Amino acid sequence: MSARRLAADQPASFEMSPETKAQLDRIIAKYPEGRQASAVISALWLAQKQNDYWLPRAAIEKVADTLGMPYIRVMEVATFYTMFNLEPVGKFFIQMCGTTPCLLAGSDSLKSYLETRVGPQRKVTADGMFSWLEVECLGACCNAPMVQINDDYYEDLTVENFGKLLDDLAAGRPVRIGSQAGRNGSEPAGGLTTLTSFYGNDGRSGPISVKAPPSPGDHAAAAANKREQDGEPAALDPAQTRAERDEAQSIGKPPQSADSPPGSRTMPPLGEQAARDEKAVSDAAAKKFEG
Repeated sequence: MSARRLAADQPASFEMSPETKAQLDRIIAKYPEGRQASAVISALWLAQKQNDYWLPRAAIEKVADTLGMPYIRVMEVATFYTMFNLEPVGKFFIQMCGTTPCLLAGSDSLKSYLETRVGPQRKVTADGMFSWLEVECLGACCNAPMVQINDDYYEDLTVENFGKLLDDLAAGRPVRIGSQAGRNGSEPAGGLTTLTSFYGNDGRSGPISVKAPPSPGDHAAAAANKREQDGEPAALDPAQTRAERDEAQSIGKPPQSADSPPGSRTMPPLGEQAARDEKAVSDAAAKKFEG
């Protein structure tokens, strides 16, 4: 790992906003008395977000004072984790994945484009809009090549759609988070080939599919969509409906549709050979456990 140092030009002071302080108080309250130092990463992250996504010395020291920690202990955390930016970044901070899957999928062309359009790594453009950095794997290898811009992932990139994405961000136009090629999540580029009884051939029309994605740039709708995907029940759902849905999904079976006859199976039964194989595996596991 290369040495990480604080920026040469530093603001004289840093004060947490009431919103940041309130968020931090809620996080600290999760830990036992005297263990508030456990919130140091969260505290640094909140301070960084408040300060245009970078951490000056004054912010690091303010976190230390708030948590009752020596300055050097918080400085060690801030300089170790690359999620903390120690120098100013652009309004749109681009982290470009350059590890093997993205490299094989064409990230070198994105790197060349960034060098031409934005300039060298770690340098903010004259208008303050962009800066970029090549980073290690960001965990979206299925949809390589990809970048992270501020908090969001943009995937399935080409020079052409990446250029349009940066144009739209600079102009303040809505953009679509995630795949820039129309892919649904991390499904195969040509569409689903399995689990179609759950999600439909298009990945969106099956009995347990999520709704269509929200309009580009609609962050409130995106948050509601995520809550639904995470399985939070609607407030007005009858308790029986929620219970039936939760039970069906817990055993890997889509809930019955309204037009399904009562008692009908939603998945085909196992073939005789598959059933015998499954029983043999189960019996062998039981014997091993008993032995």
